Amino acid sequence: MMTQTTSKYEKHYDVIVVGAGHAGCEAALAAARMGCETLVVTINLDTIAKMSCNPAIGGLAKGHLVKEIDALGGEMAKNIDKTGIQFRRLNTKKGPAVRASRAQADKKAYQDEMKRVMEAQEHLDIKQVLVEELLVEDGRCIGILSQTKTAYLAETVILTTGTFLKGLIHIGDISYSAGRAGESAAERLSESFLSLGFEIGRLKTGTPPRVNAHTVDFNVMEIQPGDEEPLPFSFSTERITQSQLPCYLTHTNEKTHELIRENLHRSAMYSGRIVGIGPRYCPSIEDKVVRFAEKRAHQVFVEPEGRDTDEIYLNGISASLPEDVQVAMVHSIRGLEHAEIMRFGYAVEYDFAPATQLKPTLETKRVENLYFAGQLNGTTGYEEAAAQGLMAGINAALKVQGKEPFILDRAQAYIAVLIDDLVSMDIREPYRMFTSRAEYRLELREDNADLRLTELGRQIGLVEDNAYRRFQTKAAQIQSERTRLHRTLLKPTHERLNAADFADILETGELKQPTSLAELLKRPALRYEQVARLVPAPDALPPAVKEQVEIQIKYDGYIQRQQRQIHQFKKLENFRIPEAFDYADVPGLKTEAREKLAKIRPASIGQASRLPGVSPADISILTVMLHQQKK
Repeated sequence: MMTQTTSKYEKHYDVIVVGAGHAGCEAALAAARMGCETLVVTINLDTIAKMSCNPAIGGLAKGHLVKEIDALGGEMAKNIDKTGIQFRRLNTKKGPAVRASRAQADKKAYQDEMKRVMEAQEHLDIKQVLVEELLVEDGRCIGILSQTKTAYLAETVILTTGTFLKGLIHIGDISYSAGRAGESAAERLSESFLSLGFEIGRLKTGTPPRVNAHTVDFNVMEIQPGDEEPLPFSFSTERITQSQLPCYLTHTNEKTHELIRENLHRSAMYSGRIVGIGPRYCPSIEDKVVRFAEKRAHQVFVEPEGRDTDEIYLNGISASLPEDVQVAMVHSIRGLEHAEIMRFGYAVEYDFAPATQLKPTLETKRVENLYFAGQLNGTTGYEEAAAQGLMAGINAALKVQGKEPFILDRAQAYIAVLIDDLVSMDIREPYRMFTSRAEYRLELREDNADLRLTELGRQIGLVEDNAYRRFQTKAAQIQSERTRLHRTLLKPTHERLNAADFADILETGELKQPTSLAELLKRPALRYEQVARLVPAPDALPPAVKEQVEIQIKYDGYIQRQQRQIHQFKKLENFRIPEAFDYADVPGLKTEAREKLAKIRPASIGQASRLPGVSPADISILTVMLHQQKK
């Protein structure tokens, strides 16, 4: 509620986004591009899209998220394509489901480019404001109140506060309030959450030291170059034209580990001064040394932070040790014996709101028109944050426009796996995306994100005309070439088959009957280019089209089997549960299942079946009850 001492900003917005990190940027751009008058507020305009930890985008499973964000009309992929300094394709020797893209970013250029895009975006205002309170009337969020007691009013509000809610930085036995080093924390907003009845928890993350490149001996390290032909992240980027910078690899050693063990009592984490739970899959170096005591060395990736800076990021030794111990630790590592630390590593604790308090749209169940996205929901990583921000921005805009919400399911996107996990599971540690979390990962590949999602992005108004035309052309080329390969037959007596050009084809097996080019391509040893040479396509095809044709044909049997699994999954997802359904009226449900179902309020039988504590027997009972009510 507003008081008499509160002034009201003159403009009324459709969407207000609090925070301008990776979640906030995607949320604000999505809402504005969908035609909503949007305001994004941040504590510091100079830190929009700041990479406060690793200066990189993508990686295993995370690259999938970035490609999906792009396919739906988001900005992250385009931005890294413009500002990346090294591009690598991971898992290239493995199957297509787990291949992934990763790029080192010029962190300052990444920030500046995202800020430029946002400033140029129609319908989007950007302001430097510290938010202290949510304004709520009759169970609906109507705006925000700034530190200077100005009320900004809106139809919907999206919170993307990152690590800033009561952020507390730890370096050894020193602690101070900050959202990240050098920046103020948001101290009072958590109190506003609690006053509204939200549950708040505490998480922790960290960052490693940065060192001066001039003091690093790269010659004794293993060079990690980028790909010779770098592949873009965005489906709208034709090619990467900028030069690439190398990264390097070194390792910790027994001396490093002994230093850490001797000083564990001085580590903020091991002295008991940190209560927040840290990321299991990206542990601090103290945690690595303790949990993996048998390992004699841990990798340290030595990564440049940009083209115009001497700062080097030491990926792999995140620490909350005192500064003198960090100096000794760094100097114990090969190639870093004389490295000058420019920024010390630290741990940061912050408040988060367990995402079981959210609907699948990321709107809160407790307060209407209020959305949460990003690290506030308990995730870790730029990509997870950006994906949530995009979906929150889309759904806030759709609600303002009086349209149906946009909810993806687990068979459509990694984004859906992420959100479904968050709203269904009682997650108490920072959540990170992995390919193993996706049941249908053969369908949810990086390479086909556009084929899965671009049409949906177009329907909601985020995919612009040129991108959509490129997508239509690509989809038509894929279909045409697949049809051609299936229809083009080679006979055993074909006169050209004895030519030297086709020796590699014959080595994989003789042709005993007329065989289509598609059947040949299914042979494990053959690639598209080898098969297509037999009867070339009438027009030159882009590499992305060739790759897609090869994957779709070569893995056709596996894909069809997964599609049958998806068909069964869809039946459960489409079996909707009324929002006001009373689980207390269902006889035979276990107490634990009844409590979980009442708390989460799943939207479908499919979601209900994934809740911890809900058994197949509970699902059977619930299904029977719902069928009876429909009669």
